[in-house]
Amino acid sequence: MSRSAYREGPAPEGFGFACVWTHARAAGDAPFTQLVVPDGCVDVVWSDWDGQVIVAGPDTGPRPAVVPAGGRMAGVRFRPGLAAPVLGVPVDAVRDGRVPLAELWGGAADALAERLGSAPDPVEVLVRAVGERVHASGVPADPLAPALVEALAGCSVRDAAARLGVSERQLRRRAIAAFGYGPKTVQRVLRFQRALRLVRAGVPAAEAAFAAGYADQAHLAHEVRALAGVTLGELVG
Repeated sequence: MSRSAYREGPAPEGFGFACVWTHARAAGDAPFTQLVVPDGCVDVVWSDWDGQVIVAGPDTGPRPAVVPAGGRMAGVRFRPGLAAPVLGVPVDAVRDGRVPLAELWGGAADALAERLGSAPDPVEVLVRAVGERVHASGVPADPLAPALVEALAGCSVRDAAARLGVSERQLRRRAIAAFGYGPKTVQRVLRFQRALRLVRAGVPAAEAAFAAGYADQAHLAHEVRALAGVTLGELVG
C-alpha cells in the first residue's frame, strides 16, 4: 500500500491564496514521482530534503517532481493575479520555471528556509511568511482576474474581451499578468483541467470531452498527450 500522501486544504482568509498543500512520503517507501501538469497557477514550495524554497511557475507542459523516501513538501498556491506583486517579478518571468525564492527575495528567503526546517507545522510558517509579503506589497490582485477566468472558460477571446469591456490587447496583457500566458493558452489549460475534474469524478471520457468543450474524445486524448505527456488513463490513474 502506498504511504505517499498529497493533501490540499483551504487557505486562511485574507491572503488571497487558492489553497495550501502538503505532500509526504513514508520513510520505508521508494521515491515517488508526481506528474505536475499545467493548471495556470503559481506556487511557493518548500521541501525538507534539500531545505529549498522555490517558486513553481505556471507550466505549459508536464513536469515530474520526485519526492524521496521520508520526504515532505509544503506549498501555498496563489489565486490568479496575486503572484506578481508578491514575488516582485511578472508571472511570465517564472513560466515553466522552478526558481529559488532567494533569487527574488534575497536574504528573507534564506531566513524563511531556516525557520521551515525546524518548524513543527511548515504550512503555518509558509502561509504567515508569504502572507506578510501579500500585505507588504500594497498592490492588490487584478480585480478582473476571476471574471477573466469565467469569461475565457466559455467564450472566444473576442467575445470575452467584449464581455469584460476591454480591448483584446488589454485582455492579453491582463491574462499574461494573471496567469503567465496569453488568453488562448489560458483557455486551453482551463478546458484541460475541466475535463480532468470530470473524468476524476467518474464521468466517461467521451462525455467529459463534450462537456469541457472538446470536439470529441480523440481531441481530448490529443490535448492530454500534448499537455501531460501521457494518456488520459495514465494521468487519472
